Amino acid sequence: MTLKDDAHRANARPRLPPPEQISHAYRRPLMTYFLRHTGDYAEAEDLTQEALLRALRAGAGEAIETPDGFVFTIASNLLRDRARKRITRQANRHISLYPQGDGETAAEPLQLAAEDLPADRVLMGKEKLRRTLDALAELPDRTREIFILFRVERLRQTEIAARLGVSVSAVEKHVVRAVAHLARRFR
Repeated sequence: MTLKDDAHRANARPRLPPPEQISHAYRRPLMTYFLRHTGDYAEAEDLTQEALLRALRAGAGEAIETPDGFVFTIASNLLRDRARKRITRQANRHISLYPQGDGETAAEPLQLAAEDLPADRVLMGKEKLRRTLDALAELPDRTREIFILFRVERLRQTEIAARLGVSVSAVEKHVVRAVAHLARRFR
Protein backbone atom coordinates (compact mmCIF):
# COMPACT_ATOMS: atom_id res chain seq x y z
CA MET A 1 0.00 0.00 0.00
CA THR A 2 1.13 3.47 -0.75
CA LEU A 3 0.79 6.60 1.30
CA LYS A 4 -1.69 7.84 -1.29
CA ASP A 5 -3.92 4.74 -0.74
CA ASP A 6 -3.87 5.29 3.06
CA ALA A 7 -4.84 8.94 2.65
CA HIS A 8 -7.62 8.01 0.22
CA ARG A 9 -8.94 5.36 2.61
CA ALA A 10 -8.87 7.79 5.54
CA ASN A 11 -10.98 10.29 3.57
CA ALA A 12 -13.35 7.66 2.16
CA ARG A 13 -16.56 7.29 4.09
CA PRO A 14 -18.67 4.14 4.20
CA ARG A 15 -21.38 3.84 1.62
CA LEU A 16 -24.54 1.82 1.31
CA PRO A 17 -24.03 -1.36 -0.69
CA PRO A 18 -24.79 -1.01 -4.40
CA PRO A 19 -28.51 -1.23 -5.27
CA GLU A 20 -28.24 -4.84 -6.41
CA GLN A 21 -26.80 -5.83 -2.99
CA ILE A 22 -28.74 -3.64 -0.58
CA SER A 23 -31.69 -6.04 -0.34
CA HIS A 24 -29.37 -8.94 0.41
CA ALA A 25 -27.55 -6.93 3.07
CA TYR A 26 -30.58 -5.48 4.90
CA ARG A 27 -33.72 -7.52 4.13
CA ARG A 28 -33.37 -10.06 6.94
CA PRO A 29 -32.38 -7.56 9.69
CA LEU A 30 -35.19 -5.22 8.65
CA MET A 31 -37.76 -8.02 8.60
CA THR A 32 -36.66 -9.06 12.09
CA TYR A 33 -36.89 -5.47 13.31
CA PHE A 34 -40.34 -4.86 11.82
CA LEU A 35 -41.73 -8.23 12.91
CA ARG A 36 -40.63 -7.51 16.46
CA HIS A 37 -42.45 -4.17 16.38
CA THR A 38 -45.59 -5.07 14.40
CA GLY A 39 -46.13 -8.79 14.92
CA ASP A 40 -47.57 -8.96 11.40
CA TYR A 41 -45.54 -10.65 8.66
CA ALA A 42 -47.30 -8.93 5.75
CA GLU A 43 -46.92 -5.50 7.34
CA ALA A 44 -43.27 -6.22 8.17
CA GLU A 45 -42.69 -7.16 4.53
CA ASP A 46 -44.33 -3.95 3.30
CA LEU A 47 -42.32 -1.83 5.74
CA THR A 48 -39.10 -3.62 4.75
CA GLN A 49 -39.74 -2.88 1.08
CA GLU A 50 -40.47 0.76 1.86
CA ALA A 51 -37.33 1.10 4.02
CA LEU A 52 -35.15 -0.40 1.30
CA LEU A 53 -36.69 1.87 -1.33
CA ARG A 54 -36.20 4.98 0.80
CA ALA A 55 -32.62 3.99 1.60
CA LEU A 56 -31.86 3.57 -2.08
CA ARG A 57 -33.43 6.91 -2.97
CA ALA A 58 -31.85 8.89 -0.13
CA GLY A 59 -28.42 7.32 -0.06
CA ALA A 60 -27.77 6.62 -3.71
CA GLY A 61 -24.10 7.30 -4.36
CA GLU A 62 -23.61 9.41 -1.23
CA ALA A 63 -21.06 8.72 1.45
CA ILE A 64 -22.85 7.81 4.67
CA GLU A 65 -21.08 7.79 8.03
CA THR A 66 -22.94 4.74 9.36
CA PRO A 67 -24.93 2.87 6.69
CA ASP A 68 -26.56 0.54 9.25
CA GLY A 69 -27.64 3.49 11.36
CA PHE A 70 -28.93 5.25 8.27
CA VAL A 71 -31.09 2.29 7.21
CA PHE A 72 -32.45 1.68 10.70
CA THR A 73 -33.20 5.36 11.21
CA ILE A 74 -35.35 5.11 8.09
CA ALA A 75 -36.98 2.00 9.58
CA SER A 76 -37.64 3.76 12.88
CA ASN A 77 -39.17 6.73 11.06
CA LEU A 78 -41.44 4.39 9.13
CA LEU A 79 -42.72 2.92 12.40
CA ARG A 80 -43.34 6.44 13.75
CA ASP A 81 -45.23 7.37 10.58
CA ARG A 82 -47.29 4.17 10.92
CA ALA A 83 -48.16 5.02 14.54
CA ARG A 84 -49.16 8.59 13.59
CA LYS A 85 -51.41 7.32 10.82
CA ARG A 86 -53.11 4.91 13.20
CA ILE A 87 -53.69 7.64 15.75
CA THR A 88 -55.10 9.92 13.06
CA ARG A 89 -57.39 7.19 11.78
CA GLN A 90 -58.56 6.49 15.35
CA ALA A 91 -59.23 10.19 15.99
CA ASN A 92 -61.31 10.41 12.82
CA ARG A 93 -63.46 7.52 14.05
CA HIS A 94 -64.16 9.13 17.42
CA ILE A 95 -67.79 10.01 17.94
CA SER A 96 -68.63 11.98 21.06
CA LEU A 97 -71.40 10.58 23.22
CA TYR A 98 -72.12 14.14 24.29
CA PRO A 99 -72.41 16.32 21.19
CA GLN A 100 -71.99 20.03 21.82
CA GLY A 101 -74.93 22.38 21.28
CA ASP A 102 -74.62 26.02 20.31
CA GLY A 103 -74.82 27.04 23.97
CA GLU A 104 -78.38 28.32 23.73
CA THR A 105 -80.20 25.18 22.66
CA ALA A 106 -79.69 21.58 23.66
CA ALA A 107 -77.66 19.48 21.30
CA GLU A 108 -79.49 17.03 19.09
CA PRO A 109 -79.10 13.35 20.02
CA LEU A 110 -76.14 11.61 18.49
CA GLN A 111 -76.68 11.13 14.74
CA LEU A 112 -74.63 8.47 12.97
CA ALA A 113 -74.18 8.21 9.22
CA ALA A 114 -75.17 4.73 8.11
CA GLU A 115 -75.62 4.86 4.37
CA ASP A 116 -74.14 1.39 3.91
CA LEU A 117 -76.52 -0.42 6.29
CA PRO A 118 -80.07 -1.65 5.66
CA ALA A 119 -82.73 0.76 6.97
CA ASP A 120 -84.17 -1.71 9.50
CA ARG A 121 -80.74 -2.32 10.99
CA VAL A 122 -80.10 1.42 11.24
CA LEU A 123 -83.42 1.93 13.03
CA MET A 124 -82.72 -0.93 15.44
CA GLY A 125 -79.25 0.45 16.13
CA LYS A 126 -80.56 3.96 16.76
CA GLU A 127 -83.23 2.62 19.08
CA LYS A 128 -80.71 0.55 21.01
CA LEU A 129 -78.37 3.53 21.27
CA ARG A 130 -81.23 5.77 22.48
CA ARG A 131 -82.22 3.19 25.12
CA THR A 132 -78.59 2.86 26.24
CA LEU A 133 -78.12 6.62 26.51
CA ASP A 134 -81.42 6.91 28.41
CA ALA A 135 -80.33 4.16 30.81
CA LEU A 136 -76.96 5.84 31.34
CA ALA A 137 -78.72 9.16 31.98
CA GLU A 138 -80.59 7.52 34.87
CA LEU A 139 -77.33 6.80 36.69
CA PRO A 140 -75.84 9.23 39.21
CA ASP A 141 -73.32 11.56 37.54
CA ARG A 142 -70.26 10.00 39.21
CA THR A 143 -71.37 6.43 38.40
CA ARG A 144 -72.04 7.36 34.76
CA GLU A 145 -68.68 9.14 34.47
CA ILE A 146 -66.76 6.19 35.92
CA PHE A 147 -68.63 3.68 33.76
CA ILE A 148 -67.89 5.66 30.57
CA LEU A 149 -64.23 6.06 31.50
CA PHE A 150 -63.99 2.32 32.15
CA ARG A 151 -66.10 0.83 29.34
CA VAL A 152 -65.94 3.44 26.58
CA GLU A 153 -62.59 5.17 27.15
CA ARG A 154 -61.01 1.86 28.28
CA LEU A 155 -59.12 3.33 31.23
CA ARG A 156 -57.96 0.96 33.96
CA GLN A 157 -59.71 1.23 37.30
CA THR A 158 -56.50 2.43 38.96
CA GLU A 159 -56.21 5.24 36.39
CA ILE A 160 -59.82 6.27 36.99
CA ALA A 161 -59.29 6.25 40.76
CA ALA A 162 -56.21 8.45 40.45
CA ARG A 163 -57.91 10.83 38.00
CA LEU A 164 -61.02 11.28 40.16
CA GLY A 165 -59.34 11.11 43.56
CA VAL A 166 -61.27 8.08 44.80
CA SER A 167 -60.26 4.58 45.84
CA VAL A 168 -60.06 1.68 43.41
CA SER A 169 -62.73 -0.02 45.51
CA ALA A 170 -65.08 2.93 44.94
CA VAL A 171 -64.45 2.73 41.20
CA GLU A 172 -65.24 -1.00 41.24
CA LYS A 173 -68.49 -0.37 43.09
CA HIS A 174 -69.58 2.31 40.61
CA VAL A 175 -68.82 0.02 37.67
CA VAL A 176 -70.77 -2.85 39.25
CA ARG A 177 -73.69 -0.50 40.01
CA ALA A 178 -73.76 0.73 36.40
CA VAL A 179 -73.54 -2.76 34.91
CA ALA A 180 -76.31 -4.01 37.20
CA HIS A 181 -78.51 -1.06 36.24
CA LEU A 182 -77.96 -1.65 32.51
CA ALA A 183 -78.60 -5.38 32.92
CA ARG A 184 -81.93 -4.65 34.64
CA ARG A 185 -82.91 -2.20 31.92
CA PHE A 186 -82.13 -4.60 29.06
CA ARG A 187 -83.69 -7.81 30.37
